[in-house]
Amino acid sequence: MTMRVLVTGGAGFLGVNLAHHLSMQGVTVISLDIATSVAAEYPPGTIFRVGDVRDPGTVSRTLAETGPIDVVIHAAAALPLWRPHDIRTTNIAGTHTVLDCARSAGVPRTVFISSTAVYGVPDKHPIDETDPMIGVGPYGESKVAAEQICAAYRAQGYCVPVVRPKTFLGPGRLGVFQILYDWVFAGKRIPILGPGHNRYQLLEVSDLCDAIWRAATHASDRVNDTFNVGASRFATVAEDVGDLCLHAGTRAQVFPVPAWPAKTALRSLEAVNLSPLYRWVYGTADRDSYVSTTKISDALDWHPRHSNAEALIHAYDWYVEHRSELGTSTGVTHRVAWDQGALALLKKLL
Repeated sequence: MTMRVLVTGGAGFLGVNLAHHLSMQGVTVISLDIATSVAAEYPPGTIFRVGDVRDPGTVSRTLAETGPIDVVIHAAAALPLWRPHDIRTTNIAGTHTVLDCARSAGVPRTVFISSTAVYGVPDKHPIDETDPMIGVGPYGESKVAAEQICAAYRAQGYCVPVVRPKTFLGPGRLGVFQILYDWVFAGKRIPILGPGHNRYQLLEVSDLCDAIWRAATHASDRVNDTFNVGASRFATVAEDVGDLCLHAGTRAQVFPVPAWPAKTALRSLEAVNLSPLYRWVYGTADRDSYVSTTKISDALDWHPRHSNAEALIHAYDWYVEHRSELGTSTGVTHRVAWDQGALALLKKLL
């Protein structure tokens, strides 16, 4: 019998990529999202439902009408640029609703997509899964609270693998990366906070999809745990961004700026909604930020294929190819451009 997987947040960047990855494994994908999906972007046979994960009726009805469901992958989340109330209710109450409805419907496993934002801005690296969770801002705090809900369900005997990915990107990823690609394409100097000697681990979305697939299908006694996911090959920020600039072939080049004054300015701009860069982005930009992936490699035989530079280049090439189709509209998800605010003026100066 064909495996059936419900993906919440199916209209998002990760959701679309998951649909294709799962389809290649012969899975029937059911996508649930508050936003309407464009069917042409998904593999044939994808089933679409529109609804809010905070609504138990919607989630229960989706499970009943499209079941039996073998696995739920809970990827729906309100992102950092959303209103704090929506972040908390979607990421915390929504997670409780999905877990409760899935368990009640007899779904044997729900994979929760968390974030390494739960670690805050730690001094110790590499970060492993036992390190303290100190979320920064409403988004990081909400992911910590959501993981605590997952732990409670796990303690009651339900299988809840938790995947903590580093910042992930790939073809079709816009958001904060669209700002970088826009500047690189225009041949601008690319400001980096500090000298750029820090190591900042990223993750290619196809490698993330592979990790999620393994969490969804391996034996429950191996997956009922928490796993960091990130690239195994990454250099310094200056080197990785420099490789992207070299590949682009424009005049773009890395431009180190003093970290403290830049952070102070970005904090002030964020406070008056003139910059899309939020605290966790600029707060960690000049710091080491990388996790250990030994646990998932040992338990699930997961090994990422792409380096930081390769992930950046793949996504940049997609941006260049599709740039004329993107238009000028902006939003707050990973699949649309973000309003650059005061950064647009800085771009003209550089």
